[in-house]
Amino acid sequence: MQPFTLHRGVAAPLLQANIDTDAIIPSREMRRVSKRGLSIGLFANWRYADLQARTPAADFVLNQPAYAGASILLCGLNFGCGSSREHAVWALAEFGIRAIAAPSFGTIFQKNCIANGLLPAVLPEAQILAAAAWVQENPQSNQPILDLTTCSISAAGHQAEFSIREADRTRLLQGLDPIDHTLTQSDRIDAFESAHCKAFPWVKLG
Repeated sequence: MQPFTLHRGVAAPLLQANIDTDAIIPSREMRRVSKRGLSIGLFANWRYADLQARTPAADFVLNQPAYAGASILLCGLNFGCGSSREHAVWALAEFGIRAIAAPSFGTIFQKNCIANGLLPAVLPEAQILAAAAWVQENPQSNQPILDLTTCSISAAGHQAEFSIREADRTRLLQGLDPIDHTLTQSDRIDAFESAHCKAFPWVKLG
């Protein structure tokens, strides 16, 4: 997994509250068993004026030329609520989103972000709105900077701290997916297995 330390990029505002995972990727768009090919279904109900023809909806923010190449989302309360589908994060990641700033996140969605290398930065709503207003003046030039080493976001000439669990911060900084994170405890796992086999020799592990 790609480590996350510092990222600067075009930020797209999606300030509506309670954007759920079905809005992020509708269930009908989850036709694949891999993580690849999901980005075409990202925000499908909003992104396309004609779903079958995949005709872009001109008024949707990610279709607007000013936000071309967006890699940061500025979002409203409770972003990623709803079902636990990890496809929502996979679609965002494949589209190129590296960080999401919101006042709060759906709990499972937030965990899925960490597991897939996306930064879910918790930031007060007033600061999200201020950053969005600044970005909208010139999205290609006014690019926020998210620094995970200092847990800060720089936008509109100001720097503000965002919150993230320390364990999640460490995993993102080190680029550890769930398997890699488990393997950091391999010495303890081996020690447990050895002790268990000695204590219960009739039980075969593995």
